Amino acid sequence: MRNESNIQVIDRMVALLQGLAQHGHAGLKVLAVDAGLHSSTAHRILASLQQHGWVARDADGGYRLGSGLLRYASHAAREIDLRQLALPVMTALRDLTGETVNLTLRESDEVVYVERVISNRLMRVEQVIGSRAPLHVTAVGKLMLGEGVPEGCMDYARRTGLPAYTANTITNARQLCDVVRLVAGQGYAFDDEEAELGVGCIGVLVRDAGGNAVAGLSISAPRERRRDEWIEPLLASGREISMKLGYQGADTSPSV
Repeated sequence: MRNESNIQVIDRMVALLQGLAQHGHAGLKVLAVDAGLHSSTAHRILASLQQHGWVARDADGGYRLGSGLLRYASHAAREIDLRQLALPVMTALRDLTGETVNLTLRESDEVVYVERVISNRLMRVEQVIGSRAPLHVTAVGKLMLGEGVPEGCMDYARRTGLPAYTANTITNARQLCDVVRLVAGQGYAFDDEEAELGVGCIGVLVRDAGGNAVAGLSISAPRERRRDEWIEPLLASGREISMKLGYQGADTSPSV
């Protein structure tokens, strides 16, 4: 019953927010009627939403959507824009290499797969959109660990304990941080069957106008098909998406 009650509260909250989105500005009675709620129930939920900044109350007592919602809307808009900008580049890279190309974001200590262009080959690697992986077992994740403060990698190792996913997973903190420093300098990284046996990846970072690493671009393939000659086109594809996001940094790609 408790879970059902909690879900009911969420449904009521959404109904009230939808009413505000429709009216733009409305009083308590109008919102309660639209949501099919008693005025006292609507008032309690609106008061809670107001505390979180999702709803604001005007001097005349009416309600409107709060500025707190803009934080979530801006994050969603950025992800949608990034995916739309990246897809043509990802498709061209897939066509060039014949392998699956992934776009990932960092969330805390994990990468999240938000877009992919799948290989047309019968035997291929497919990363499910929405799936996650720890930073230390992925190519892009190692690069993301190299961003920020120097002690960030060791902090990550202590925080997570570096769980092993295969016999190839790096589980020693010092070894991981040495690898992170190396890949940060060269601008690309590998996953050598560290997340999944038989799978090898190459990853690079995507940067925004401020030079911040906002995403990762990677090629996933059966390990025996992975080729070092993909590094240069992958780096070029990462730079192309970064430039679309306004990045004007110097081209410091290595000669591979």
